[in-house]
Amino acid sequence: MANLSIGADPSEGNKTEAAYRRLRQAILGAQLPPGAALRPAALQAAYGMGWTPLREALSRLEAERLVTTEYNRGFAVAPVSLAELEDLTRARRALEAPLLAESITHGDKAWEDGLILAHYRLHSGTLPATGWSDEAINQWLDLHQAFHMALLGGGRSIWLMHFYRQTMEQERRHHRVLMIVPLLREEASAPGETSPAMAALRDAITTDHHTALMQAALARDLPRASALMAEHVNYKSQVFASSQPAETVSKPASAPPRRRGRPSKPVAS
Repeated sequence: MANLSIGADPSEGNKTEAAYRRLRQAILGAQLPPGAALRPAALQAAYGMGWTPLREALSRLEAERLVTTEYNRGFAVAPVSLAELEDLTRARRALEAPLLAESITHGDKAWEDGLILAHYRLHSGTLPATGWSDEAINQWLDLHQAFHMALLGGGRSIWLMHFYRQTMEQERRHHRVLMIVPLLREEASAPGETSPAMAALRDAITTDHHTALMQAALARDLPRASALMAEHVNYKSQVFASSQPAETVSKPASAPPRRRGRPSKPVAS
């Protein structure tokens, strides 16, 4: 939570945190899709937020590259693209290698117990064969991320874990928009048929891969765990390779535009 100055109303900090969490969840879950305009007046009406907490929440989300802003155009949900997804995957690999090594080297009994529990929850939340709802997909994505955070949680670097969490959340949003949703639409348009890409996706989300990862980590077998991790990340590439070239949802990744000014009052919806 942001630090409050002396004499500030603590409720404003609580409202800002609540606004931040609600908007962040809606963006990561694609309820607020990439490129969507975030007009303060409309958000105030939809979420019942005050202007000050909303403005501060949007500024925090901009710092996380989940929101962009342009002068005289206001806020919008950050775009996604295949180019940025590839960049995120590279960043994930770079962060996972040292974190996995640290976890296997320094992980204690609490780390082992946490990893086993996260794996159990992921296995219990396996998606059904068909009929994936938005709620089921979001729940599985939460459990999947929690497993990977637990797997790498035995390390000692707070900053590496911080960057890893951000990378995973951005990658998750890209996966949902660019891969999962288009494949589900494709499946719905042809009932009873399973495309090679959908078959590859179903294979990628099985718990078998995660079980092997957990077992190698608990056995303190770093070479095997590293190989399995690389293989696990590559499953996404196999899904894309099995599908037709996807149309990107927005322009390729670029640095978010710098803000030149901040409106003093809400932008009309």
